[in-house]
Amino acid sequence: MSETKTILKSLAGEAQPVPPIWMMRQAGRYLPEYRETRAKAGDFLSLCYNPELAAEVTLQPIRRYGFDASILFADILLLPQALGADLWFVTGEGPRLSTLTTEAEFDALKPAEAVHETLNPVYETVRILSRELPAETTLIGFAGAPWTVATYMVAGRGTPDQGPAHALKNENPALFRRLIDRLTDGTIEYLAAQVEAGAEVVKIFDSWAGSLSGEDFDTYALEPCRKITAALKARYPGLPVIGFPRGAGERYVGFAKATGVDCVALDQGVDPDWAAREVQPEGCVQGNLDPSHLVTGGEALERETRRIVEAFRGGPHIFNLGHGITPDADPENVHRMIAAVRGA
Repeated sequence: MSETKTILKSLAGEAQPVPPIWMMRQAGRYLPEYRETRAKAGDFLSLCYNPELAAEVTLQPIRRYGFDASILFADILLLPQALGADLWFVTGEGPRLSTLTTEAEFDALKPAEAVHETLNPVYETVRILSRELPAETTLIGFAGAPWTVATYMVAGRGTPDQGPAHALKNENPALFRRLIDRLTDGTIEYLAAQVEAGAEVVKIFDSWAGSLSGEDFDTYALEPCRKITAALKARYPGLPVIGFPRGAGERYVGFAKATGVDCVALDQGVDPDWAAREVQPEGCVQGNLDPSHLVTGGEALERETRRIVEAFRGGPHIFNLGHGITPDADPENVHRMIAAVRGA
């Protein structure tokens, strides 16, 4: 069946007349059925670790919209929790983690191969999805990139400029490299287990890559992604990998070649015509509609959707957003976007 899955065709380098489509955070708070299921779970972390309910919210947008791919419902901070960090969520504010800024705190982390004990419920979610998704729908697993996850671990929360991680990187580079290496090894273990459970594609989310530049971008964004991709492809030849160095700007050029990923996901700050000339010749690109269009809708949504499809028509392309859909998006606008992509 995999030969007919449109996402896999694009990831293999095939330009298609109608690009396949899925949406970052497609299972989420903009959907009333998601909110109902989350209420049953009790809280966000309970939902992540309940395989039946996590599979249910993953399937909900497939039932409603018929996307070409489904992405596992989980969170990038489950990995640091599995390594021994304390994790909790503050209503209306987001995640909180115990901070890691000293050698002693690093030494308290678990080894990479110990993550499975905590993350087994996530793998069960993948197994359920592998059984229950429509045959034509590709199942995507994912993890956060080491740099992005490290920024949360050092600061204990999300920050506007990732300042605490930059400070530790500059003040104690040896400790910071040890943290990046542990996260790299843990991510390999985590994604490999998702593939074993049935994920057909994996995506590496480097949401804060844009705050790195120069040699730091090479060291903390490119190199960990290269190591993870190479390790996974060595274990699972032919496994497609999507990389998302959000905010990378001109560093999107050459990212696929430097890391070995099969597809580069683009944020909404990237001009599609520029990316078609500079990035798409290296392989598949994914993106990159501004999520705000799913709030405002109207003709601008349809016009911008068609513009992106047209810009990338000459090569392999997966239509997606430039970042995750927001909770205030109108579910009906998602239908309009899909119709514009598919020419309905």
